[in-house]
Amino acid sequence: MHVTDPEPLRGERAVLLDYLQHFRTTFERQLEGLDAEQLATRAVPPSSMSLLGLLRHLAAVEYSWCHRVMERRLDRPKMWGKDEHPDADFDGAVADPAVVEEAWTTWRTEVAHAEEWVASAESLDVLGDHPDGDLELREVLVHLIEEYARHCGHADLLRECLDGRTGL
Repeated sequence: MHVTDPEPLRGERAVLLDYLQHFRTTFERQLEGLDAEQLATRAVPPSSMSLLGLLRHLAAVEYSWCHRVMERRLDRPKMWGKDEHPDADFDGAVADPAVVEEAWTTWRTEVAHAEEWVASAESLDVLGDHPDGDLELREVLVHLIEEYARHCGHADLLRECLDGRTGL
């Protein structure tokens, strides 16, 4: 069936977008109500993974797939200085309210931009420019669903360690 819509979904675009919205919303709910210290708490040493790091990472994922790949602007720099430091999204996830606010603002901005871009795409056959070869929009959407689903699992475990909250 479908995830978020009470009516049966029809068509590939509707199904893909429904699943992507479900996982974006699930991820956002897993982080709600936490302060900067909790969001920046690292998973298990030596891992640099934290909920704030995941938020920054997913903002960078949204940015990269939409601006760089689908808009064919591979010349744009990667977010958070990842060109120079591949783990910058996680290493820069420090317990500072300003860093948290920047991460939320950036993630929401990039999600909104991606949603607008996808809504304006004439079909799922639209091609983006990727270093490994052109990709169809449908493949990018499936990748985003996979990325969010995987990180929702990480976020669920991290949240449970912080305050016992599960099942979001």
